[in-house]
Amino acid sequence: MALTLNLPFLRRKPPAPPPDAAAAALRSDRFRLERETDWRRLEDVVARLEKNRLRRISDADLLDLPVLYRQAASSLAVARETSLDAATLDYLEGLVRRAALQVHGPREGFGRWMLRFLGGGWARAVRALWLDICIALAVSLAGTLAGWLLVARDDAWYYALVPAGFGETRQPGATREVLAETLAGTDKAHGLTVLATYLFSNNTGVAIMAFALGFAFGVPTLLLLVHNMAMLGAMLWLFGSVGLLPDFAAWISVHGTTEISAIVLAGAAGLHVGRAMAFPGQRSLLAAVQDAGQRSARVMAGVVIMLICAGLLEGFVRQLVEPTPARFAVGGAMLALWAGYFTLSGRQRA
Repeated sequence: MALTLNLPFLRRKPPAPPPDAAAAALRSDRFRLERETDWRRLEDVVARLEKNRLRRISDADLLDLPVLYRQAASSLAVARETSLDAATLDYLEGLVRRAALQVHGPREGFGRWMLRFLGGGWARAVRALWLDICIALAVSLAGTLAGWLLVARDDAWYYALVPAGFGETRQPGATREVLAETLAGTDKAHGLTVLATYLFSNNTGVAIMAFALGFAFGVPTLLLLVHNMAMLGAMLWLFGSVGLLPDFAAWISVHGTTEISAIVLAGAAGLHVGRAMAFPGQRSLLAAVQDAGQRSARVMAGVVIMLICAGLLEGFVRQLVEPTPARFAVGGAMLALWAGYFTLSGRQRA
């Protein structure tokens, strides 16, 4: 059996690396040492962003994040060109990938966006359209009054303003009992569901058209508001002519305070775009329309929410709540809710 002596003076020195490999290792170490401080700083900022710890990131680090990201990306390109060691390449590729997601990726998900939108963004967009809302509201009230006066002067206008889809019972000449029956619960008025469906689909279409037609300088939007609200005025006259005005107002207020408010906001959004096209001010026409379009789009996103709420009120609450005072209470509460939200929400961030 052969013995192996482990004596220091007999140990062989490890073979020296080839000159090229030694130079490459030296170059890689130097490359890493010169930039590693910035890489570590970028890695720390990215790690905090990934953990959603924004408060623990200093303003200087946030401001320098794009610069650090570009430096890391440049270092990665150099490392690939010069064939640096695999560990450095792997580290830089992972770091640049994570940083790119934070710099160019989406900042928030749908849930966070919705919270920010409902937490004040929507209300601020609505308040920014205050002049257009005043115009749309004034035009809507004028249309309602015009519809009432036209039908009161000649009830033939009722057939021109109110579509035949409302049924044969809701027309001039109908008795009080017949009209009262249409305001009762669904178990007493078969046609109520048809009317509710028609109103919901009609008002949804009107809201969308009121916004879309705003691009024609807002004029079609105003005409649409007048026509739609004239129909409401004609129906108010019809029920008022037989002494059922409070009952009809209560019946329609359950969902109407939400639905009509949504239509007015949609009209204001369309009018806002139309005004920007007609009067761009000191800005270019494209810039003015772009700003108005973005602001109006936020308002319209909220209008969709209001129309959904109106549909739920119309489809369920109005069927369950029948007494006139209770219907007024629901409609008034919804009106106060919307008015309070649009007036107060988001003011602390303005």
